[in-house]
Amino acid sequence: MKPIGVFGGTFDPIHYGHLRTAFEMLQALRFHEVRFIPCGDPPHRGTTFADAALRFRMVDVAIAGQRGFVSDDRELKRDGPSYSIDTLTGLRTEFPGRSLGLILGMDAFLGLEKWHRWAEILDVAHIVVAHRPGWRAPDMGSLGKLLTEHGTHRVDDLHESTHGRIHIHAVTQLEIASTEIRELVAAGRDPRFLMPDAVRDVIEETGVYMSDMHE
Repeated sequence: MKPIGVFGGTFDPIHYGHLRTAFEMLQALRFHEVRFIPCGDPPHRGTTFADAALRFRMVDVAIAGQRGFVSDDRELKRDGPSYSIDTLTGLRTEFPGRSLGLILGMDAFLGLEKWHRWAEILDVAHIVVAHRPGWRAPDMGSLGKLLTEHGTHRVDDLHESTHGRIHIHAVTQLEIASTEIRELVAAGRDPRFLMPDAVRDVIEETGVYMSDMHE
Protein backbone atom coordinates (compact mmCIF):
# COMPACT_ATOMS: atom_id res chain seq x y z
CA MET A 1 0.00 0.00 0.00
CA LYS A 2 3.08 2.26 0.28
CA PRO A 3 1.84 4.21 3.32
CA ILE A 4 2.66 7.90 3.58
CA GLY A 5 3.50 9.73 6.78
CA VAL A 6 2.25 13.32 6.77
CA PHE A 7 4.35 15.62 8.93
CA GLY A 8 3.12 19.21 9.02
CA GLY A 9 4.30 22.18 11.02
CA THR A 10 5.54 25.73 10.75
CA PHE A 11 9.18 24.47 10.81
CA ASP A 12 10.31 27.94 11.89
CA PRO A 13 13.04 26.63 11.79
CA ILE A 14 13.18 22.87 11.31
CA HIS A 15 15.54 21.14 13.75
CA TYR A 16 16.76 17.73 14.89
CA GLY A 17 13.71 17.22 17.12
CA HIS A 18 11.51 17.23 14.01
CA LEU A 19 13.92 15.16 11.97
CA ARG A 20 14.51 12.45 14.57
CA THR A 21 10.77 12.03 15.18
CA ALA A 22 10.11 11.68 11.46
CA PHE A 23 12.99 9.24 11.02
CA GLU A 24 11.82 7.00 13.87
CA MET A 25 8.27 7.01 12.46
CA LEU A 26 9.58 6.20 8.98
CA GLN A 27 11.40 3.14 10.29
CA ALA A 28 9.15 1.85 13.07
CA LEU A 29 5.84 2.29 11.22
CA ARG A 30 7.33 1.22 7.88
CA PHE A 31 6.17 4.29 6.00
CA HIS A 32 7.14 4.32 2.34
CA GLU A 33 7.84 8.03 2.78
CA VAL A 34 7.34 10.88 5.22
CA ARG A 35 6.18 14.12 3.64
CA PHE A 36 7.29 17.31 5.36
CA ILE A 37 4.58 19.91 4.67
CA PRO A 38 5.41 23.41 5.95
CA CYS A 39 2.32 25.33 6.98
CA GLY A 40 1.64 28.21 4.62
CA ASP A 41 -0.72 30.28 6.78
CA PRO A 42 -0.95 28.72 10.26
CA PRO A 43 -4.48 29.36 11.57
CA HIS A 44 -3.60 28.80 15.25
CA ARG A 45 -0.39 30.77 15.40
CA GLY A 46 -0.60 33.93 13.35
CA THR A 47 2.46 35.23 11.59
CA THR A 48 5.63 33.18 11.27
CA PHE A 49 9.09 34.70 11.67
CA ALA A 50 10.53 33.27 8.44
CA ASP A 51 8.33 33.55 5.36
CA ALA A 52 6.84 30.47 3.74
CA ALA A 53 9.41 30.22 0.93
CA LEU A 54 12.32 30.39 3.37
CA ARG A 55 10.81 27.82 5.73
CA PHE A 56 10.31 25.49 2.79
CA ARG A 57 13.92 26.05 1.70
CA MET A 58 15.15 25.13 5.20
CA VAL A 59 13.04 21.94 5.14
CA ASP A 60 14.35 21.09 1.70
CA VAL A 61 18.02 21.36 2.68
CA ALA A 62 17.42 19.63 6.03
CA ILE A 63 16.08 16.43 4.47
CA ALA A 64 18.31 16.35 1.38
CA GLY A 65 19.82 12.91 0.87
CA GLN A 66 17.62 11.08 3.36
CA ARG A 67 15.82 8.26 1.62
CA GLY A 68 12.09 8.32 2.31
CA PHE A 69 11.96 12.02 3.26
CA VAL A 70 10.01 14.25 0.85
CA SER A 71 9.35 18.00 0.96
CA ASP A 72 5.86 19.06 -0.10
CA ASP A 73 4.91 22.70 -0.72
CA ARG A 74 1.16 22.28 -1.31
CA GLU A 75 0.15 24.43 1.67
CA LEU A 76 2.37 27.25 0.44
CA LYS A 77 0.54 27.26 -2.91
CA ARG A 78 -2.94 27.33 -1.36
CA ASP A 79 -4.63 30.60 -0.45
CA GLY A 80 -6.19 31.10 2.97
CA PRO A 81 -5.53 29.35 6.30
CA SER A 82 -3.63 26.05 6.10
CA TYR A 83 -6.06 23.56 7.60
CA SER A 84 -4.86 19.97 7.97
CA ILE A 85 -8.18 18.54 6.78
CA ASP A 86 -7.78 20.34 3.43
CA THR A 87 -4.21 19.06 3.04
CA LEU A 88 -5.23 15.50 3.90
CA THR A 89 -8.23 15.64 1.55
CA GLY A 90 -5.91 16.76 -1.24
CA LEU A 91 -3.49 13.92 -0.51
CA ARG A 92 -6.36 11.44 -0.38
CA THR A 93 -7.49 12.56 -3.84
CA GLU A 94 -3.94 12.28 -5.15
CA PHE A 95 -3.27 8.90 -3.51
CA PRO A 96 -6.68 7.20 -3.23
CA GLY A 97 -5.36 3.73 -2.48
CA ARG A 98 -2.55 4.55 -0.08
CA SER A 99 -2.56 4.71 3.69
CA LEU A 100 -2.06 8.22 5.09
CA GLY A 101 -0.73 8.73 8.61
CA LEU A 102 -0.94 12.24 10.09
CA ILE A 103 1.97 12.56 12.54
CA LEU A 104 1.21 14.66 15.63
CA GLY A 105 2.88 15.29 18.94
CA MET A 106 0.85 14.36 22.02
CA ASP A 107 0.43 18.07 22.81
CA ALA A 108 -1.14 18.66 19.40
CA PHE A 109 -3.36 15.59 19.77
CA LEU A 110 -4.64 16.84 23.13
CA GLY A 111 -5.72 20.05 21.38
CA LEU A 112 -7.29 18.26 18.42
CA GLU A 113 -10.85 19.36 19.24
CA LYS A 114 -9.85 22.97 18.49
CA TRP A 115 -8.85 22.06 14.94
CA HIS A 116 -10.97 22.98 11.92
CA ARG A 117 -13.27 20.01 11.04
CA TRP A 118 -11.20 17.78 13.32
CA ALA A 119 -13.83 15.04 13.44
CA GLU A 120 -13.37 14.43 9.71
CA ILE A 121 -9.64 13.65 9.87
CA LEU A 122 -10.10 9.93 10.51
CA ASP A 123 -12.36 9.76 7.44
CA VAL A 124 -9.32 10.40 5.24
CA ALA A 125 -6.25 9.43 7.30
CA HIS A 126 -4.88 7.63 10.34
CA ILE A 127 -3.55 9.67 13.24
CA VAL A 128 -0.09 8.73 14.53
CA VAL A 129 0.79 10.31 17.87
CA ALA A 130 4.46 10.77 18.77
CA HIS A 131 4.54 10.11 22.50
CA ARG A 132 7.21 11.51 24.80
CA PRO A 133 7.68 11.15 28.56
CA GLY A 134 5.61 13.56 30.59
CA TRP A 135 2.52 13.43 28.39
CA ARG A 136 -0.45 11.19 29.07
CA ALA A 137 -2.94 9.96 26.50
CA PRO A 138 -6.53 11.03 27.27
CA ASP A 139 -8.84 8.40 28.74
CA MET A 140 -11.94 10.59 29.18
CA GLY A 141 -13.98 13.01 27.09
CA SER A 142 -14.25 13.11 23.31
CA LEU A 143 -10.59 12.23 22.73
CA GLY A 144 -10.72 9.36 25.21
CA LYS A 145 -13.74 7.99 23.37
CA LEU A 146 -11.98 8.48 20.05
CA LEU A 147 -8.98 6.47 21.28
CA THR A 148 -11.21 3.70 22.62
CA GLU A 149 -13.05 3.39 19.32
CA HIS A 150 -10.16 3.88 16.89
CA GLY A 151 -6.95 3.18 18.81
CA THR A 152 -4.67 0.31 17.81
CA HIS A 153 -1.32 -1.03 18.98
CA ARG A 154 -0.78 -2.92 15.72
CA VAL A 155 1.37 -1.22 13.10
CA ASP A 156 -0.12 -3.57 10.51
CA ASP A 157 -3.51 -1.92 11.04
CA LEU A 158 -2.03 1.25 9.56
CA HIS A 159 -1.06 -0.70 6.45
CA GLU A 160 -4.18 -2.79 6.05
CA SER A 161 -6.56 0.18 5.83
CA THR A 162 -6.11 3.62 4.32
CA HIS A 163 -7.53 5.62 7.24
CA GLY A 164 -9.51 5.51 10.47
CA ARG A 165 -7.07 4.33 13.15
CA ILE A 166 -5.08 6.05 15.92
CA HIS A 167 -1.67 4.72 16.88
CA ILE A 168 0.54 6.07 19.68
CA HIS A 169 4.26 5.49 19.25
CA ALA A 170 7.03 6.45 21.70
CA VAL A 171 9.86 8.48 20.18
CA THR A 172 13.20 9.69 21.46
CA GLN A 173 12.87 12.82 23.55
CA LEU A 174 14.96 15.68 22.19
CA GLU A 175 14.27 18.90 24.09
CA ILE A 176 14.73 21.28 21.17
CA ALA A 177 12.24 24.04 20.43
CA SER A 178 12.07 26.37 17.44
CA THR A 179 11.22 29.25 19.79
CA GLU A 180 14.45 28.77 21.73
CA ILE A 181 16.48 28.52 18.53
CA ARG A 182 15.06 31.84 17.29
CA GLU A 183 15.85 33.49 20.62
CA LEU A 184 19.36 32.04 20.59
CA VAL A 185 20.04 33.34 17.06
CA ALA A 186 18.54 36.75 17.90
CA ALA A 187 20.97 36.95 20.82
CA GLY A 188 23.89 36.37 18.43
CA ARG A 189 24.59 32.81 19.51
CA ASP A 190 25.29 29.82 17.28
CA PRO A 191 22.59 27.12 16.74
CA ARG A 192 25.16 24.52 15.67
CA PHE A 193 24.26 20.90 16.64
CA LEU A 194 20.55 21.76 17.07
CA MET A 195 19.89 21.37 13.35
CA PRO A 196 21.68 20.21 10.20
CA ASP A 197 24.53 22.49 9.15
CA ALA A 198 22.71 23.21 5.89
CA VAL A 199 19.82 24.80 7.81
CA ARG A 200 22.23 26.76 9.98
CA ASP A 201 23.94 28.00 6.80
CA VAL A 202 20.60 29.28 5.41
CA ILE A 203 19.88 31.11 8.67
CA GLU A 204 23.32 32.71 8.62
CA GLU A 205 23.13 33.59 4.93
CA THR A 206 19.70 35.22 5.09
CA GLY A 207 19.94 36.79 8.55
CA VAL A 208 16.49 35.48 9.44
CA TYR A 209 15.87 35.43 13.22
CA MET A 210 18.80 37.80 13.72
CA SER A 211 16.63 40.90 14.13
CA ASP A 212 15.14 42.31 17.32
CA MET A 213 11.97 40.35 16.70
CA HIS A 214 11.51 39.31 20.35
CA GLU A 215 11.41 42.85 21.73
